[in-house]
Amino acid sequence: MEKPSIHPYIPILIGVISVALSAIFVKLAVADAGVIAFYRMFFSVLLMLPLFLLKYRKEVLLFSKKDWLFSAIAGIFLAFHFILWFESLNYTSVASSTVLVTLQPIFAFVGTYFFFKERLSLKTILSAVIAISGSVIISWGDFQMSGTAFYGDMLALAGCAFITAYLLFGQEVRKRISLITYTFVLYTISTITLFFYVLIKGESFGPYASSDWFWFFMLALIPNLLGHSLFNWAVKWVSTNVISIAILFEPVGASILAYYVFQEKLTATQITGGIVVIAGILLFIIDGKKIKRILFLKKA
Repeated sequence: MEKPSIHPYIPILIGVISVALSAIFVKLAVADAGVIAFYRMFFSVLLMLPLFLLKYRKEVLLFSKKDWLFSAIAGIFLAFHFILWFESLNYTSVASSTVLVTLQPIFAFVGTYFFFKERLSLKTILSAVIAISGSVIISWGDFQMSGTAFYGDMLALAGCAFITAYLLFGQEVRKRISLITYTFVLYTISTITLFFYVLIKGESFGPYASSDWFWFFMLALIPNLLGHSLFNWAVKWVSTNVISIAILFEPVGASILAYYVFQEKLTATQITGGIVVIAGILLFIIDGKKIKRILFLKKA
C-alpha cells in the first residue's frame, strides 16, 4: 500500500477537533433546534451537490427499493438525532450532552443483538454495564443540580439512540453504494424531513442575524464535511478502532472549548461519569486478543 503524504494521526486529530466544535456552534447559533439542524443538513447538501452531479449522479440508479426504504428511514432517524441532541444543549451542559451521545457504540450492540442476532460476549456486556453506569452518574449529578439538566441528559440519550438506529439501517446500503452517493442521498432525505418538521412546528426559517447564518454554514462545513471526511480518509491507513477511540475524545475537546467559550465548569459527577463512560466504551472497542498477542510477541 502506498504511504500517506502525512501521518494519519494528524487528520484524525483535526477531525476530532472538527466534530468537537459541533456543540459549540449549536450553542452560539440563536435559533430553534430544528432550524439549526435543517440548515446544517441543507448547507451540507448544497456543498456536496457539484461533486455528486459531476461524478456520482448515475449511481442512484443502483439503488433497489429496499435501499431507498432503508436510506429514507436512516435519513429520518439522522434528522431526529440532530433535533434531540441540539435541543439537549438548551438544557444541559456541553460536557454532559456530548459524553452521553458517545454511548452510541453501546446502543449499537443492543441493536445488532435484536435485529441481526449477533451474540453478546462477556466483554461486551461488561463494557455496557460500565458505560451505562457512567451515564447514570452524570444524569444523577445533573438531576441533583437541576431538573432541566436531567431533562437535557435524557434528550441526549434519546439522540444517541436515534444515531444508532440511523447507522443500523444505513450499514446494508453503504456496503453496496459509494460513500459520496450514500451520504448525499441520506443528507437530502434528512434535509427534507427537517424542512417539514420546522414547518409543522411553526418555527421560523428566517430572517436571522448574519452571525447565525455563519454558524449554520460552519456546522455543515466543519463537523459534517471536514470532520467526517478526514475520518473516512484516515480509515484507509489505520484501523476503524483507532478512529472509534479518537472520537471518544470529542467530549473532552468539547468540554475544554465550552469552558473557554461559555465558562461552563465541570462538576465532580460529570468528570467521574465521563471517565467511566469512556472506560466502558474503550473496553468495548479494544480487541483484547490483539493486545495479548502484541504483549506476547514483545516478551518473546
